[in-house]
Amino acid sequence: MQDHKDAVEKIAASVRQYFQRREPFRIFHGSTNSTRQTPHRRENTVDISALSRVLQVDVDARTALVEPNVPMDRLVEATLKHGLIPPVVMEFPGITVGGGFAGTGGESSSFRYGYFNETVNSVEMVLGDGEIVTASERKNPDLFHGASGALGSLGITTLLELRLMQAKKYVRTIYHPVRSVPEAIERVRGETLNPNLDYVDGILFSQDHGVIITGCLTDDLPDSARVQRFSAAHDPWYYLHVRDKTFRSVEAVTEYTPLAEYLFRYDRGGFWVGASAFEYFRVPFNRVTRWCLDDFLHTRMLYRALHGSGQSRNYMVQDLALPYGTVERFIDYTAASFKIWPLWLCPLRQSGRLPTFHPHHQASEASEADGKTLEPLLNVGLWGFGPARHDRFVAKNRELERTVRDLGGMKWLYAHTYYTEHEFWEMFDRRWYDGLRRKYRAESLPSVWHKVHVDPNVQGQSWGLWALQLWPLGGIWGLWKAIQSGDYVIARTSTWKRLSSSV
Repeated sequence: MQDHKDAVEKIAASVRQYFQRREPFRIFHGSTNSTRQTPHRRENTVDISALSRVLQVDVDARTALVEPNVPMDRLVEATLKHGLIPPVVMEFPGITVGGGFAGTGGESSSFRYGYFNETVNSVEMVLGDGEIVTASERKNPDLFHGASGALGSLGITTLLELRLMQAKKYVRTIYHPVRSVPEAIERVRGETLNPNLDYVDGILFSQDHGVIITGCLTDDLPDSARVQRFSAAHDPWYYLHVRDKTFRSVEAVTEYTPLAEYLFRYDRGGFWVGASAFEYFRVPFNRVTRWCLDDFLHTRMLYRALHGSGQSRNYMVQDLALPYGTVERFIDYTAASFKIWPLWLCPLRQSGRLPTFHPHHQASEASEADGKTLEPLLNVGLWGFGPARHDRFVAKNRELERTVRDLGGMKWLYAHTYYTEHEFWEMFDRRWYDGLRRKYRAESLPSVWHKVHVDPNVQGQSWGLWALQLWPLGGIWGLWKAIQSGDYVIARTSTWKRLSSSV
């Protein structure tokens, strides 16, 4: 812990200097799972990338002390050794603990546990003037709740205490075929009411083929069961496997998957975004080519290539959380306007703590029978090519933002966000937020809106970005940047593949 304290004190000293000089600064974490172009600049930057260790796993208390830049795969490896896992694990191995707290993390266990921040007991933070504080339900609770989802705009998170739960060897997974969008929505909501389930999500391959996927933790493996894995180059991509298992089936299909293999099942192919790389390069998309190019098709490498290639300027990567009652209309809209399939469905338990920057719906009719608990939301993942022309891409994003708002939903703030400042603060409580910024001396940090807003004029003026739109120059450059990162080695050497079935 002394190494951690020394590192945090160094960070705090740097922040104090900026505060005393009244200079704004940004935070460099070392990685990102945002799709916005945010190049690292050395000037006026506080580097916290070294805070990347799991410091302690307390088996008796079922907690872990974790620095913010610990990614999900390293966290799972550290906790599985003790027979424990976090209740909410983001499905991309490279997403960090700090990113899950400062951003929004909702996954297939979030129908039960809520967003990732709901599993955090406390955080250590460096405030905008360099003071080091702890925030929790009991100590600085307004900062604790406000910093969650505020994208680091209220201070620098330097340590988190996470709750853990008992792990088991396998996830018993059932694929429930559905043949319409209304059936899918009804089925996913019904499954979230089953107290025996640990995981629920869904994939809509088209308007007449979908699968609702349920999972239960178990140590029992029937003699007749075949263990299904998804992490090796010769294994199937998860979404293709689910599609093929259910395409002609009317009956549910049951499989057993080692726990960590389930948690990171969407890593290879990045759900299905990786298929777009084959389309871009005009390379056949089959089992052989996926095997040959496997190093490039894990999510860390896909993110590197996306940013390096400049393709995020015309690629839709949006998550949108809506009330169940408007999801069908929203999917009808995306089918007509974007023609993007598949879509991901992920049920979310709302925080219940307002105000918040997490997706929420607080209309009077959105509360459960107790009058306090907010009704759940259903997230729709919309990921695929948008219009090639930048002005049309921006226009479609603006149209999407208006449609989601009209239907009572909210988009996640990791993605391209084009709201004007006025529109943004119509959705969030600016008085509450500005009050926290003043109280905790965070006004020298960029605000949430400044962090998420994409200026379409600036995006369109760069000659470098224009050049990257020339096929196949952008794609080749993206591949080169991904190779330079060396991130392909991480997937090759991850130990969770061996740990998951030996809990």
